[in-house]
Amino acid sequence: MFTVSKPTIQLCYPDLPLMVYREIAAHLQQVESVTVKLLPQSSQEFSYQHSQIEGLEVTGDRDINPHYPQQVEQICEFYAQKYGRWQTLTPPVA
Repeated sequence: MFTVSKPTIQLCYPDLPLMVYREIAAHLQQVESVTVKLLPQSSQEFSYQHSQIEGLEVTGDRDINPHYPQQVEQICEFYAQKYGRWQTLTPPVA
């Protein structure tokens, strides 16, 4: 299991359908101070076996909700039990 140690993390599960990503995003956005962005697929080739989404970008603010990392981890663990382990993506350098 990963840990939320930075204000912004990017999570990926390559085989999840778009519908499931949206469900997870909606679930995570219920946590105070958390915002979620769906990351578009970076692959130029379409495949029915892979997701239409690259992953999720999850951002939180410890000043507003110091407990958000644990809450995000619990939600992600719930989905990991159903769909398998998440991978963390390296966010692009700005």
